[in-house]
Amino acid sequence: MDNQRYKPRLVDKKIKEYLKTFGAVCVEGPKWCGKTWTSAYHSASQILIGSPENNFQNRKLAEMSPSLVLEGETPRLIDEWQEVPPLWDAVRYEVDKRAEKGQFLMTGSATPNHKGIMHSGAGRIAKLRMRPMSLYESGDSSGVISLSDILAGTVKPSLTGEVDLRHLLDLVVRGGWPGNLDIPMEQAELLPVEYLNAVIDDDVFRIDGIKRDTRKLRLLLKSLARNESTTATNKKLKNDIKEIDDEDINIDTVAEYLDIFNRLFITENQSPFASRIRSSVRVKQAEKRHFVDPSLACAVLGVNTERLLGDLETAGFLFEALCERDLRIYAESCDASLYHYQDYAGKEIDAVVEFKNGDWIAFEIKLGANQIDIAAENLIAIRNAIEEEQGGVPPKALCVICGMSNAVYQRPDGVYVVPITALR
Repeated sequence: MDNQRYKPRLVDKKIKEYLKTFGAVCVEGPKWCGKTWTSAYHSASQILIGSPENNFQNRKLAEMSPSLVLEGETPRLIDEWQEVPPLWDAVRYEVDKRAEKGQFLMTGSATPNHKGIMHSGAGRIAKLRMRPMSLYESGDSSGVISLSDILAGTVKPSLTGEVDLRHLLDLVVRGGWPGNLDIPMEQAELLPVEYLNAVIDDDVFRIDGIKRDTRKLRLLLKSLARNESTTATNKKLKNDIKEIDDEDINIDTVAEYLDIFNRLFITENQSPFASRIRSSVRVKQAEKRHFVDPSLACAVLGVNTERLLGDLETAGFLFEALCERDLRIYAESCDASLYHYQDYAGKEIDAVVEFKNGDWIAFEIKLGANQIDIAAENLIAIRNAIEEEQGGVPPKALCVICGMSNAVYQRPDGVYVVPITALR
């Protein structure tokens, strides 16, 4: 590959760190998110298992003699290893035999059944999750403010430039796919659509060789898109399909298909946060539903920028999904984790970023600047309630992420306001 054309990713630092620590590193994530390009950047040699050249010669070679394809200068990239699951054990064995760090980089766009894999690889093979590009990685955020700045209280007020609503929604529809960055929006809208078509028509079957009802798979995807950025349960998804699409799906089938989407890295839900809140309040344990990229929800719903401009409620949910995609990437780059908070008293926090030392930041996400006051009041009310509770650990900082704000600043009440186009 031409390293001069490589766009740096936030996961680069982790890959370097892990290669110094483990014998092999497996980079997982959705197709087309840049796994191969990034892994090749960190590799000295490679073999592409999914390459169709010479009638899929590499795959046949890996099936016949897994150890043979591991020969080469290290770190050696084994791309799409899940095409030949025995490669996992072969890598684990070779790592044990060589007893050296940084021997292999593996990429995978699906989690296969454990059948055929003898060993977990614990201690030998470390896993890293990669996602579509954040706005900072794609060059659509200046990155003048980091999560660490917000946590440390070192945010400096600054003007960040005017934001056009149409452009912001273009970013939602386009998504963070590297192949979509430099093409017109009319073409950029097609990639997520074809992505899902390829998954439904091919990848779902290839993951375990079981033929499933593609019509019902698509109905469930539509329900997930209608419930993007909500805590809809499996039962609600089933009822939603019945009410809107007039189709009935068995609840067990819903669970099975959701597992398939998760294993193909199409969906990535936001876990509930409770450990640092209040012990006397019952906290909901439902996950917040997300596609791995908001462009997939747009593709399923058949909406483009023009339609979102006419439906700002839907636009708000999809903008929230965009922000939470980016927050997850930024959080993991500094060893933090992303959650959401919702309790039975009706209090909610859109996003919670918790750091290793237990400090956490509470985020509200709003598309329009006219919603900043309400968002700040909500954050302050929750913080005050936590402080009044014995043993409650309040957030270290409060922040409103806004789409249409043109400045980074701290309000008189202490709440930070940060445009998503300034965050990293």
